[in-house]
Formats: sequence, C-alpha cells, structure tokens
Amino acid sequence: MSVIVTDEGFATEDWAKGLTDGQVIDLESDTDPEALSIPNAALIRIAFPSFSDGRGFTIARVLRRRGYTGKLRALGHVISDQYAMARRCGFDEVEISNELAARQPQDQWKFRADWRGHDYQSRMRAG
Repeated sequence: MSVIVTDEGFATEDWAKGLTDGQVIDLESDTDPEALSIPNAALIRIAFPSFSDGRGFTIARVLRRRGYTGKLRALGHVISDQYAMARRCGFDEVEISNELAARQPQDQWKFRADWRGHDYQSRMRAG
C-alpha cells in the first residue's frame, strides 16, 4: 500500500485508480528525458529509488519544459524535505510507502506545501 501526498496533505484516495495502462506511464530514474517523446498520458510516475537519487527531478523538469501537461507523480523514496523541490520541478504529487508516511507524518509534508513561498531564488529576485 502507498500514500499519495498533495499540497493538502495525505490524500484519502488515489485519483489515478482505474486508469488503463495507456493512460499511465512509469519511468525509471535512469530514463534519458531528452530522448522521450511527449506522451499523451494522464499520469506519468517517475521512480525515485532513493532520496539521494535526484535524476527524477531533472526528468520532470524536462517533461514540463517540453510541454507535458498531464499529472506528474514522484514515486518512491522522496522525503518531506524534498517536497518543495519536487513541486518546483513540475511534480503534482508524491507517492510514498506507508512506512515512510509513518516516519514522516502529514504535518511534515504540509509544512513544505507552500512551495512557492519557500523558494529562495524567487524571494531574492523580488527583493
């Protein structure tokens, strides 16, 4: 079982349940984002095999820059401290294990949900 994290906290249901195989695409962290054609999928899940593997952030950024408008979900070992970065890179949500959700409860994720307000670079440009 897993937990979906959004800006509102832990989602009670996974909106993607019931999507068919063609509507969901799973990408591994070693996918070359420049080699991807922009899919017409409702959801792309990008794997994070460990919290120290940041290649998924690059994949999300490239997909958004190239015009993907569907939902992007970080899947795997993303920690709450990385949530704001995930959102800034283009992810809409994060899917974590129940074990990680128990170690990092909803309040830790919601603390970082104001990902625009905690963007150091934007604050410096505005000041």
